[in-house]
Amino acid sequence: MSAVPIFADNDRDAGVVEEICGYLTEDPPRCYFLFAGAGSGKTRTLVEVLRRMTGVVEHEKGRGLARRLRMYGRSIRVVTYTKNAVAVINGRLGDNDLVEVSTIHAFCWELISGFNDDIRAALIAVKEAQLEKETAEALAKPKGITAAKQRDLDQIKEDIEAFRGTGVFIYHPDRETYGPGALAHKHVLDVTAWLLKNSPTLQTILKDRHPIVLIDESQDTMKSMLDALMDLAEPRGSGLTLGLLGDHRQRIYTDGHSDLPSLVPPNWATPELQMNHRSQRRIVALINRIWEAELEGRTQPANGVEQHPRAENTGGLVRLYVGDASLSPEDKVLGERWCADQMREASGATAWSHGDYQLLALEHKLVATRGSFLDAYSAMVLLDPNAAAPTGSGENKGPAAVQILLNELAQLEACVGADGALDEFKATEVFRRHGRLDDMPEDTAARASRVDEMLQAIGVLAAACANPISTVEEVLEPVLRAKLFEVDHRLSAAYADKSPPPPAPGRGDEESKQDRMRRGWCALFASPWNQLQKYRTYLAGNSVLATHQVVKGSEFLHVMVVMDDKSAAGNQISYDKIFGGTELSKADRENVEKGKETTIDRTLRLLYVTCSRAQESLALVLWSSDPAAALARVKGSGWFADGEVGSIP
Repeated sequence: MSAVPIFADNDRDAGVVEEICGYLTEDPPRCYFLFAGAGSGKTRTLVEVLRRMTGVVEHEKGRGLARRLRMYGRSIRVVTYTKNAVAVINGRLGDNDLVEVSTIHAFCWELISGFNDDIRAALIAVKEAQLEKETAEALAKPKGITAAKQRDLDQIKEDIEAFRGTGVFIYHPDRETYGPGALAHKHVLDVTAWLLKNSPTLQTILKDRHPIVLIDESQDTMKSMLDALMDLAEPRGSGLTLGLLGDHRQRIYTDGHSDLPSLVPPNWATPELQMNHRSQRRIVALINRIWEAELEGRTQPANGVEQHPRAENTGGLVRLYVGDASLSPEDKVLGERWCADQMREASGATAWSHGDYQLLALEHKLVATRGSFLDAYSAMVLLDPNAAAPTGSGENKGPAAVQILLNELAQLEACVGADGALDEFKATEVFRRHGRLDDMPEDTAARASRVDEMLQAIGVLAAACANPISTVEEVLEPVLRAKLFEVDHRLSAAYADKSPPPPAPGRGDEESKQDRMRRGWCALFASPWNQLQKYRTYLAGNSVLATHQVVKGSEFLHVMVVMDDKSAAGNQISYDKIFGGTELSKADRENVEKGKETTIDRTLRLLYVTCSRAQESLALVLWSSDPAAALARVKGSGWFADGEVGSIP
C-alpha cells in the first residue's frame, strides 16, 4: 500500500467547485449558500466555477449553460463588496462576456438608472415608512416626541417633499454626486430593494438580464437588498438563481443579517470550504477557539465550519500582552513598541523591529487619537457619521459638504514649498483641473485684476497652511473671500453663521440633526489645519494604524491587534468584557434575556476578523481597566498556552 502524501489534507475542498457547478446546471437550477471562512480560497472557488459555467474550462453542462446565456444575450452577475475585489475577480477571470462583476452599488444603479418616476415613488415610500416608524417609536417613550425629535421628523417630511419635486435623479457608484436629484449610496440600495419587492417590471428586467446572481460577502450585504433577492429566487425555478458566498463570523457591518445561515431556506444547498490556506496552524487553532468560546453574554450561535490549516503550515506564533488602560496614549504607544520587541525576540522576524507589521485597531476614534487628528475626525463624525471614516468598500471619501477641504485645498497646499513659496505653474494646473480658469473675465484689465486677487488670496492661504497653529477657519477665509473654488452651499452657509455651537446633549437626551451638524461645523472650523492632512491620509487607507473595516479581506505576515476600549467611542464593542477586565452591563444582560445581539457578540466577531488577517505571527495587545482580572480570565480560557501571555511593564 502506498503512503498517503503529506499534503493530501490540503485537498479536502477539492470537490466544492464541481459541487457548485452541479447546483447551477440542475434543471431547475438550485440556489446555494457557500460557507467560506477566512483564507479559505473563496475567490479562487468563485472564479473556477465561473470558468466552467461559461465554457472557458471544458465542462459538458457548463457548455450548455454558456450556449443558453449567449443565445438570449444574458450573463451571470457577480456582486462583490469592493472595487478592489471587482478588479481581483476580473483579473483572474480574464475577458469573459458572459460574466459581469461589480460592486452592489453599481449593480443596483444599473437596474434602476433612468426610471425616475419609479425611483421617486420608492424614495417617498421608504421615507414615509421611516417617518411612521420613528413617530411610533417616539410616542412609545415616556417623554413622547421631544422638540429635538420633532425637528428630525420635520426633516424627513422636508426630504419627502423634496423628492416629490425632483424630476431627474443622478448618481455615480464610485463617488459622491452633488446638486438637485443627487442620490446618496444608501438611497440607491433602499430604492432598488423596494422596487425589487414592489415592481414586477424590475423583477422581470433582472431575471431577463441576469438569471444567475452570485453575491460575495453576503453577510455584510444590506438586509433589505438580500431579502428582496432571496424572495425573488423562491420558489426554485422562478427564473432567478442565487448563490451567496460568505462567513457570518466575519460580519462587521450592522447592515447585514446577524445570523445569515439560519435564514437560508431548507431547500438550498449549503457547500462548505473547510481549509484555511492563509495562516499557520497556531493562528488557525486560535481563531477556531475564539469562535467556539462559550462566553457569558453571548447570544449568537457558534455555528460554522471548523477550519483546517494547510499540512505544511505547522508553525505560527501567538502572544497576548495585557497592560493598564489608565496609561496615557503616549505611554501606550511605548508599551506597544515593547510588545513588538518581545515579538521579534520570540519569532526571530526582523519585521517586528523594523515596523513592518500591520497594526489593527478596535475602531476609528482610537486611530484618530493615536494619529493626532481627533479634533478633525470628531467634527467629521458630527457632520456625517456614515461618511467620516474609511470603509473596506472604498466608498467613503469623507462628508460630501467638506470635499473642498479634502481635495481642492489639499492639492493647492501641495503647491506650497517648505519655504512657503508658491509654485505658480502647479497652482495654475490645480485651478485648470477644477475648471476655475474657464470663467475668467475677457476684458484685459478685469482679467489682470482677477489674477491679482487670486494670487493675493493664495499667498494668504499659503502662509496659513505653513503656520502650525492655523485653524481650518483661517485657511478657508481667503478661499471663500476670493471665491477661489466652487464651494458646497452647506459649507459656505455654516461659515457665514457666527452663532456659537449648541451645547452637547446630556446623557439620554436626544439631539436634532441640525444641532448635531452645527456643533460639527463649529468643531471643524476650530480644528487645527494640520490635522486635516493626517485625516486625509487615514481616509485614503494609508495610515500606519488601520481598523478591521479597512482591512476586510486583506492578509499580512505579522499583525498586532490593539484593543483599547478606553480610547474608543461608544459602547458597541468591548474587548475588556471578553477578557474579563469589565463586567457585563445591565443592557448586555437585558439583550441576553431578549436573545438580541450583545456587545460580546459584536466584539467576538471583530476579534475573529482581526486575528484571521495574520499569516505568520499575531500579537494581541489588551489595555484593560483591571489587568489582574483579565490575566486570570485569559489563563483559564484555554485560548492560550503557558508562555503565550504576558504583562506590559
